[in-house]
Formats: sequence, C-alpha cells, structure tokens
Amino acid sequence: MPRTRQTAAFALITVAALTLSACGSGDPATAPAGKGSPAKGKIPKTDVVSSVRKNEEAAALLPEKVRAAGTLSLATSTGSPPGAFYLEDGKTLAGADIDFADAAAKALGLKPKREVAAFEAILPALGSGKYDLGTGNFGVTDERRKTIDFVTYINDGQGFAVRDDSDLKKVTDLTQLCGLTVGTGAGTTFEATLEENKHLCGDAGRKPYEVKTYADPSAVWISLQQGRSDVVMNTINGLRYGVTQLDGLRFLNEFKRLDVGFAFKKGTPLAPAFQAAVNGLKEDGTYDRILKKWGTTGSAIKTSQISPPELK
Repeated sequence: MPRTRQTAAFALITVAALTLSACGSGDPATAPAGKGSPAKGKIPKTDVVSSVRKNEEAAALLPEKVRAAGTLSLATSTGSPPGAFYLEDGKTLAGADIDFADAAAKALGLKPKREVAAFEAILPALGSGKYDLGTGNFGVTDERRKTIDFVTYINDGQGFAVRDDSDLKKVTDLTQLCGLTVGTGAGTTFEATLEENKHLCGDAGRKPYEVKTYADPSAVWISLQQGRSDVVMNTINGLRYGVTQLDGLRFLNEFKRLDVGFAFKKGTPLAPAFQAAVNGLKEDGTYDRILKKWGTTGSAIKTSQISPPELK
C-alpha cells in the first residue's frame, strides 16, 4: 500500500472505531493534553492560520535570497493525529505540525512548497540541501544537533501504550519491557532509545525485549491491536490521542520529555527568522490557539530556542 494510502488508512481505522464507541464529552478546544484530546469522531477544523499577519521584524531576519523568492521548500512526515496526518480523503493534510509550519511561514511572508516524505528520510535530505525545512515531530537530541539545527515550537516526548489486557501499569525503567515485543516507528528517537538500552535486560540476566519498527504509524497501532506488539512507544501526544480513538487500548505513561522543533540543515541562516516567527505567534495568541485546537496545551513552551541541549 502506498504511504499516503497507509496513513489515510489510520484515519479510516479511527473512524471505524468511533462508530462502535460513544462520543467524548470533553471540548477538544479547551482540554489540556492528557485531559481530553480531540473528541472522538471529531477532527478540529478551526482556521487558526488565515488571520496570521506578516511579522516584519522576523521577516527581516531572512536571507535576502529567500525573502525575494517568497517560497520555502518544506518536507513533512505524516503520522497520526494530532501531529500531521491525512484526512479521510487521503489527500488533505491536517494537524498541529501543519498549522505551526503554515503559521510561521505566513508570519515570514513565505509560501511553503510542501512535499510529503518518509520520516527517516527527511533529516538526511536537509543535510543534502533538498529541503529548506522539515517537520515531523522531530525531538531535539544531542545526537541530532550534531548535524541538524532546530527551532523549537512544542514540548512532547516519549511514552507507551498497551492493550487493555496488558499487565503493564507504568514503564519507568526499560527492564520492565524485558521479554516483550515493542512496536515503534522506524528512524525515530524511540527506536534509538530502545536499541541503545536493549543490553539492560541481558545485563540483568533477563530475556531482551524485541524491537519491531514500522515505516508507517498506522502499522504501529495495528501491530498492537493484533497482538504482534505487546507495547508501543511513540509520541506522548500521539499516544494520548490514539487511545481515545481505537478500542481496547490504553495510554501507560510519559517516559521522557523532549523539545520538538522545525528541522534545518546545520548552520542554516533561516533559524533566527523562524525563532522570531514562533515567538511572534506566541505574542499574538496564534500559538495558544493552535495548541487549543489540537488539545495539546500541555505541550506549550515558554519561548522558542535554537538547538537547545537535549532535555535530561
């Protein structure tokens, strides 16, 4: 199945699940993350971008060549709500990442030329100059900062979800996963964390956990539902949303928080302009409106930063 259709399939899966379950009672526009993500069966459609005005001070920080061209090459990785995903038509993109990128570009007077790309392909493509900017809920890590510049816009991180019949209650130590199969996305910080720490089980004289990676986020959820994975590791916001949409699953806990940022080639001259644009969106209220729209107010940051150290 082509990637666009696979991702669209996730939306169809959620809709199918919704027809079998009661509607949520919380207002997705006002509930903080973890307290009521977008209501079941409802994809928020509030327009939070068209009212954004050009931020002249931020735009003045752009390189003259970019400002004159008025366009920006942008690679987007699609996944599951509320980050970036396809609506049921399999063509229309939606999500917080889409709104944040579009709002920042508009504040800078730029028109994004968006191309959907695989998550694991975007960062290398930035280094080669294929794209100016990448979005995909990219967590800021010290390893990534060696080759990529980031402009932060939210705080998300790593968490776990299981089926309702799982004995797991909370994962605070990865040795709690020993002997289990863990599903996650390919090329993600989750895969890196799991692989780097797999030795902990052997060190403790226990059977290592098995890591199964999937290129498409919908496949991660399906693997959990169908029993091919015992637990999944993903973004906190994505997990909290997903378990409200799919029957028989529950969110376990946050494991580690990470700043999330727009990704650029190392040494990019675009970073100061985007940092100023994000901070401008915070000042004029657009930033908070985007978070409220997607039920992720718990992911707000105080101020945008350029490539801050990884949160420990």
